[in-house]
Amino acid sequence: QVQLVESGGGLVQTGGSLRLSCAANGRAFSSYGMGWFRQAPGKERELVAAIIWSGGSTDYADSVKGRFTISRDNNKNTVYLQMNTLKPEDTAVYYCAADTNSPRSKFEWTTRFSSEYEYDYWGQGTQVTVSS
Repeated sequence: QVQLVESGGGLVQTGGSLRLSCAANGRAFSSYGMGWFRQAPGKERELVAAIIWSGGSTDYADSVKGRFTISRDNNKNTVYLQMNTLKPEDTAVYYCAADTNSPRSKFEWTTRFSSEYEYDYWGQGTQVTVSS
């Protein structure tokens, strides 16, 4: 059983920054593909960013490219989402998720990281609110 605990959410003004953290238990974290998703009221959950097991490959939603950065520290079993130049439309509950069956090859990872159905463990979510 994998437990994911997010932290770092809060209220920030437009143009501000936040860093989300997601801590995982267990010794297999370094083999997981990880993702950050978000869900705004009345909208479907969407992928924000994803990172391969090694940290060597990442991908982002077009809406956050150039503003958000996903990273991981496998020694600390933690994945991060640095969010800069925040906008009101970034307001949402942010979830981290783990794909415990994520492939090691970059090519295979690219075929699955964008689907929420490939992620088998989810955190409880953390609220991010950006005021205008």
